[in-house]
Amino acid sequence: MFSTSIKTLRLLGWMSTLAVMPFASQAAIGDVAPGKLTYGTAATFMPFEFVKDGKLTGFDIDLITALSKSLELQPAPLPMEFKGLIPALQGKRLDIINSAMYVNPTRAEQVDFVPYLKIGSRVVVRKGNPAGITGRDLSLCGKNIAVTLGGIEESQARVDNKHCVDAKKPAINVMTFPAATDSAVAVAQGRADAEFLSTPGTVALFSEKPGVFEAAGEEFEADTHIAFAVRKGDTETKAQLEKGLQKLVKDGTYKQLIEKWNFPDSVAIF
Repeated sequence: MFSTSIKTLRLLGWMSTLAVMPFASQAAIGDVAPGKLTYGTAATFMPFEFVKDGKLTGFDIDLITALSKSLELQPAPLPMEFKGLIPALQGKRLDIINSAMYVNPTRAEQVDFVPYLKIGSRVVVRKGNPAGITGRDLSLCGKNIAVTLGGIEESQARVDNKHCVDAKKPAINVMTFPAATDSAVAVAQGRADAEFLSTPGTVALFSEKPGVFEAAGEEFEADTHIAFAVRKGDTETKAQLEKGLQKLVKDGTYKQLIEKWNFPDSVAIF
């Protein structure tokens, strides 16, 4: 069971500073469609957002549904490829991005973030580890590594490739795919030797496909923040989301969703 007592207090402490801030009216979020919270999502990242039995589901979907209710708005998803999310937000087709977006300096120049979770990643290989990978280390050199195009996984793999080249080892073949699900298929079929996947995603994948995969090495970059994204300078929407999250933590909804989706203990709320 996921322990939330200390972690929840940490998030409450972080959000308590918001109590003195003035919050805007609900109209700030509903600019795209009055009365609705229009959000962009790339539904290919289990367990955060994905499609199962024809239905959009996942931790992020449950979270935005609860958040919309607390703001008295109707959630309105707009599915699209991950690479199209920021342009759609900037083009005012969306109120926010709700797609487990990793916070990094490049994106922070384009959007403002409302963090809601801190996670790490794992190296995932086919059962039996036929390539003999020992983790995120030089054992990756000369291997085929599957990653999500434009995601943090691609950045990580390209950094690792530089380490291989600097060590005069064979280069990594970075194989980019539209979605994490495609990367997993490539590993299962033996076309890729490994993929990089979030720790919650790894737990979900092992549950969904038992006996097909295993993890190599330890969790890495466990202090990675994921967040909602709002348009640069949109302080009203940002404040509304922060206020709504504070409410969900206080009433226990956030803890219930963490437990529902069986997030591992390494996941932190802050």
